[in-house]
Amino acid sequence: MAKQTKPPAKDREARRPTKAKPAAKAPAARTSSAKGAAAKGTAAKAGGRPTTVAAYLASLPEDRRAAVSAVRDAVNRALPAGYEEGIAYGMIGWHVPHRLYPAGYHCDPKQPLPFAGLASQKGHMSLHLMAVYLDPPRRDAFVRAWKQTGKKLDMGAACVRFKAVDDLALDVVTDAIAAIPVTTYVAAYDAMRSRGSKRG
Repeated sequence: MAKQTKPPAKDREARRPTKAKPAAKAPAARTSSAKGAAAKGTAAKAGGRPTTVAAYLASLPEDRRAAVSAVRDAVNRALPAGYEEGIAYGMIGWHVPHRLYPAGYHCDPKQPLPFAGLASQKGHMSLHLMAVYLDPPRRDAFVRAWKQTGKKLDMGAACVRFKAVDDLALDVVTDAIAAIPVTTYVAAYDAMRSRGSKRG
C-alpha cells in the first residue's frame, strides 16, 4: 500500500475556509438632544448675547429672572417720559435716545446716553444709577434716604449691588429715578463733561 504524503503547506493554507470580515457599522443617527447640544455649542462659540430685554430675562435662572423682573418693573413705573429701555453693554438699560440727545454717550457716540442699568452677575445683581452718580448732592441725598430705611447699602460709585429684591430700598431707588427728567439729566451730564474738559 502506497504511503500517503501531506500536501505542501501552501496548499493546506489555500484550502482553509476564510472568515468573512464583519460589516462596518453605520454611524449612529444624531438624536434631537445631540443636535440641540451641538446647536448650543455653536451659539456659545459664536459668543452670542441676548439682544432684547425678553431674551435677556429668558436667559436667567428662575430666581434671578423673578428678582430682575421685579426691579425692572419698578424702574419702568417710575421712569420719566423720554427715556427708553433696551439692551446695552450686556445688560438691561435705560437711556436718552439719540433723537433727544444726538451727541450720544461720549465714550461711544454711536451709543445713546446711558441713564440706568440692571444686570445679573455671577455673585450678585446690580443696579447702575449713572444719573445719581453725576450729581454729588443728589448722590448724598440718595445715601441718606437709604440709610434711614435701616437697610445695608452696598454701593460703588454708581452701582448698587444686591442679592435679593428685599436687600433694596426700592422706594428710594424709584424716587431718585422719578425725580430726574431727561432735561435735568442731560444738563447734569453736559456740566460734568464741561468740568472734565476744563480740567484737561
